Amino acid sequence: MIDLSETLNHLTVASVSTAMNTSWNFLHKGGVFMIPLCITSVAGMTAILYKFLSLSSNRVIPSALARDVANFQDRITEGQSEPIIRKFEQGESTLARLAAVAIKHRGRPHSDITHAVESSAREETVHLHAGIAVLDTVITIAPLLGLLGTASGLVLIFKGLGDNSDHLAIASGIAEALTTTIFGLAIAVPCIIAHGHFVRRIEMLTMRLESLLANLALACEQTQPKP
Repeated sequence: MIDLSETLNHLTVASVSTAMNTSWNFLHKGGVFMIPLCITSVAGMTAILYKFLSLSSNRVIPSALARDVANFQDRITEGQSEPIIRKFEQGESTLARLAAVAIKHRGRPHSDITHAVESSAREETVHLHAGIAVLDTVITIAPLLGLLGTASGLVLIFKGLGDNSDHLAIASGIAEALTTTIFGLAIAVPCIIAHGHFVRRIEMLTMRLESLLANLALACEQTQPKP
């Protein structure tokens, strides 16, 4: 009786081995320019993963904390503001850190509170955009490296042209030379999509922060700090 699980394991191993060989052959055909392209690919994927984690709701605007900020004036009236203030002081998210700045200046004029929050917000905005510059660089460099690799390969092919040249071999060589262009574009396309997504998300998060902190600044203006 044939062991089905063992057969499936063999097929899986064979498929993985075939895929790895195909990938290696593809990279090998691209020549030396595949090395910087692979490095660029790793940098782009790392930046994408980092931005997905750093722009998560829990790191920027946790939903529970956003509700606390929106209802902060009511919590002050009910005498339940201290637990929320302790959450702000822990600084586990962008909203918490900016809210802590507003709380630190409570009781002062609205302009002073707003100025303090805006100053801290500029630093937080830099953190929100961290990694975007890497994506910009990858989007620019990857296609250029691909084209450079293709141009270099075509130069070598055309140098070997002669009256008795094998046209099939030339066509095959040109196809291999285009490998780097394909790889460069394959790197750039997902980075472009991710870049657009992250920029839009940062804009949405920034507008949400501005709305929440504006209401918090008004509440802090009317609240005198405890002596």
